[in-house]
Amino acid sequence: MAISVSSDINAVMDRYAKQTAANSAAAGLEKKLKGDLSNASDEELMDVCKSFEAYLLEHVLKDVKEAIVPKKEDENPYLNMFGDNLYQEYSKMIADSGQLGIAQKLFESMKRNTPVVKTEE
Repeated sequence: MAISVSSDINAVMDRYAKQTAANSAAAGLEKKLKGDLSNASDEELMDVCKSFEAYLLEHVLKDVKEAIVPKKEDENPYLNMFGDNLYQEYSKMIADSGQLGIAQKLFESMKRNTPVVKTEE
């Protein structure tokens, strides 16, 4: 059984790049969600909710792909990167369409549970 060092290194690098990108996206979303949203406009709040829905959908689409498409040892890292970008764009499009309604339900829940800050006049 011959092991190709270059393909092993490429696989490790590809896995590292994917994890780094996922961590970066998660950190950005977490920063938005942990921010002070009590003074956010409805548009900003809905944008955060859509970002969360897109992030969730992206992971669902990737998991479905992994469950359906058999894993090949010699996958092309450029093709993987293109696929990741494609799933990101699909996720954004689905979230923006509002057809699932996850962002809308999250928005309504956040509006209901966020205390209203009253300014003194």
